[in-house]
Amino acid sequence: MQDPKKLFAGRVRLSVVVLLAFLGIFSLVSVGGASAQAQESGAPQVTREQADIQKFGLIAAAIAFGFGAIGAGIAIANVGAAAMGAIGEKPEIASQALIFIALAEGLVVFGFITALMILGKF
Repeated sequence: MQDPKKLFAGRVRLSVVVLLAFLGIFSLVSVGGASAQAQESGAPQVTREQADIQKFGLIAAAIAFGFGAIGAGIAIANVGAAAMGAIGEKPEIASQALIFIALAEGLVVFGFITALMILGKF
């Protein structure tokens, strides 16, 4: 029988490859449609400098939201596991545990607001 760790690692690698392939195909399809629509609508042309500024602004907004979501996921994983263990031993502290989980979820909100503020600059 195969080692469970190797089997799990293989499944994780396969999942990552499938996810990246899906994201690549999705991005090609969505960008192709958007560029064709922009050419047809006669939208005002953007200069090279404006495109560079906009590119870095979009990257900054994506990083702000992405890191906020990743941080919240890590926080919720740790706090949620501890909260479920504590609730299993003492069910009356469930409301307090939910408050700590909601505090960790606030990281996503902060990342989202930061991304909106960055996008509002241009």
